[in-house]
Amino acid sequence: MSLVIRNLQKVIPLRRIPLRRRIEILQKILDVQQFDLGIICVSNRNIQLLNNTYRQKNVPTDVLSFPFHENLKAGELPQPNFQDEYNLGDVFLGVEYIYQQCQENGEDFYSILTVTAAHGLCHLLGYQHNTEAEWEQMYQKEKQILEELNGITGANLQPLTKNHF
Repeated sequence: MSLVIRNLQKVIPLRRIPLRRRIEILQKILDVQQFDLGIICVSNRNIQLLNNTYRQKNVPTDVLSFPFHENLKAGELPQPNFQDEYNLGDVFLGVEYIYQQCQENGEDFYSILTVTAAHGLCHLLGYQHNTEAEWEQMYQKEKQILEELNGITGANLQPLTKNHF
């Protein structure tokens, strides 16, 4: 279906084409290319507002996911009944926050942006990391899809959740 990437911030210059290419590959790897997906790039101010509204955390963050199919179990694909249900949801990327983290850690911005989008996609597919068991399951999924992406693109991306539990 469609992949919509919106850049709603002006703080960090953003090239959408490389991000689009990698997300399209991730969609194929996850076998969800038939679903609509929104990737929305926002500033610290806007990601902080969303984080405060939906998670009661009044700080900027790197990614927030809003699944269309809210009750998926990790690893399940949505089973739409109607055309309008062919939607994964939206991933909000805090590009200003991600950029600042990359500057502090000496990491490549577009690589981390891709890894963060992959993390958000996993959340749309029911993966969580609230417990150690959930974290392990999500980490393994991120590792698997990023290894496949690395094989296709020649990148060397590692899961966002590495060493985070």
